[in-house]
Amino acid sequence: MHPQTVDPASVAWASDRDAPDQHLSKLAVLGTVIRRCWVHVVEATVIPGVLFYVLLVTTSLGWAYLGAIGWTFGTAVRRLVRRRPIPPLLILSMVGITAKTLVAVLSGSSFVYFVQPVLANVAMASVFLGSVVVGRPLIARLAEEFWEITPLQRAHPAMHGLFLRLTLLWAAVNLAIALTTLALLLRLQLATFVAVKQVSTLSITFAAVFLTIALSLRTARREGLVPAVVRTDA
Repeated sequence: MHPQTVDPASVAWASDRDAPDQHLSKLAVLGTVIRRCWVHVVEATVIPGVLFYVLLVTTSLGWAYLGAIGWTFGTAVRRLVRRRPIPPLLILSMVGITAKTLVAVLSGSSFVYFVQPVLANVAMASVFLGSVVVGRPLIARLAEEFWEITPLQRAHPAMHGLFLRLTLLWAAVNLAIALTTLALLLRLQLATFVAVKQVSTLSITFAAVFLTIALSLRTARREGLVPAVVRTDA
């Protein structure tokens, strides 16, 4: 039996449907995770961000607001019409973009619109840390969004410690994104900020995803949950 491995925002182990004689690697796991959730990530975050930037530089801030929120809710409606479930990432995007847009419109300030994600990242970091304090690491609940985990795998003693470490990691990631976003917002012009923020946020997130996979595979191999990589001389 081949258990499952890790996901980007959490962790898990290789399943029985994986090829029986393949050794898991960080890149193999990353590729599987991307194949599993890339559509959700693109439709919930990448496309709204690109659409906002394009409309901002070609039309106006108001049209950028409408374009991003229109895409997000349009995607949700399309899924409902086709009787397909709405992914958690898309739900979070809908809530976030609605709140940001309403506050920005009511305040009449674009700065308020862009500073809200900073506060949201700080709040999310606090949630991650709070879940560790109460002994219920949040990563344990998010894992199955990206990878299937069996009850037997979840009950393994090594999993709890791994979930704790990864929850602390993603708390730090959210704080890093918040600080980076705030620094860019205070120093750059609006159009430049929107573009640079997307690149910096994705870079930090991708690095954290790869580190998550590395930590999870190391734990899995140490505990015998996946076969160790065997090196052979050519």
